[in-house]
Amino acid sequence: MIEADFHLALPGFSLETHIVLPSRGVTALFGPSGSGKSTLLRCIAGLLKPQYGKLIVNGEVWQDASHFMPPHRRPVGMVFQDAALFPHLSVQQNLDYGAKRSRSKASGTDNLIELLGISHLLQRRTDALSGGEKQRVGIARALFSAPKMLLLDEPLAALDAQRKAELLPYLDQLHQQLDIPVVYVSHAPEEVARLADYIVQLGEGRVIRSGGAIDIFPALLHPLSQEEGVFTLLVGTIELHDTNDYLTQVSIGAHRLWVRYINRPIGSQVRLRLLARDVSLSLDPGVRESSILNTLQTEIATLEETAPGRTLVRLTLNEGPALLSRITTRSARALRLQPGQQVYAQIKGVAPME
Repeated sequence: MIEADFHLALPGFSLETHIVLPSRGVTALFGPSGSGKSTLLRCIAGLLKPQYGKLIVNGEVWQDASHFMPPHRRPVGMVFQDAALFPHLSVQQNLDYGAKRSRSKASGTDNLIELLGISHLLQRRTDALSGGEKQRVGIARALFSAPKMLLLDEPLAALDAQRKAELLPYLDQLHQQLDIPVVYVSHAPEEVARLADYIVQLGEGRVIRSGGAIDIFPALLHPLSQEEGVFTLLVGTIELHDTNDYLTQVSIGAHRLWVRYINRPIGSQVRLRLLARDVSLSLDPGVRESSILNTLQTEIATLEETAPGRTLVRLTLNEGPALLSRITTRSARALRLQPGQQVYAQIKGVAPME
């Protein structure tokens, strides 16, 4: 368990946070620019010394009213937007530099190199790498120091969409195998949905809410509900594969969904993205001769007109998560939809987050 309590006053900004984080998995610090995400991360790293601070990591006091562990002694690995590699050194030499910072040899370094896909880069100079490659090397160098915590400050922010898409699978694999806590700063819901196990939402230097990703994620989308790409995050378990039709069945609580084939073993946990625009509503469960594979009985929780002519409907499932559906306001009016009403969600498509 990680307990972090910081009170920091800066010109024009103050940070007042008290959070308790899990000792394994990825915790996302989420919020808009200026909300205090990076400031909080720097407090954890010891790069900022607040007027009051307490940081206890798995029972070890790094900081309290009478003790402050300086940043160079804190066993953390940190990666910024810019990987900050030594451009005149090779990838291998950058990794060796990270290893020298360790008081104990990092275990599984060969596996780490393979996991991050950088074995073919070891003899190259880092100034010849792409942005995504630099970030992978930066993460590897941070982990070569055998840290007790990995801190990532918007590592994808400086990358274009293609480079982000290349790096995300590596981060996903890494987070599944690391035994140390990862604190990940981001303002992008897509990244948080893909990687986070736990979420701390910040606003103006204060904690707005915190908790497990599945519980907290729907609340993060409220101010984004006018965006076309708003989606529901689902976590389920692979039940079976249909290799003839290249489909996979995933269980979400008591419900089953068919999705495009996911190349993972049966029993694997997967995250799914369900776009609100891909969920239509019906009052009749008996839709026949339809191309839609998935229909779930749901209940309307709320309706909100988020843009002219567009209504966002929040749906609840028995023994399952909430769903979002974006429909026209005319359709909502024609169906006389209202909170508490039983409806059928027709799901046009569900995509694995990969």
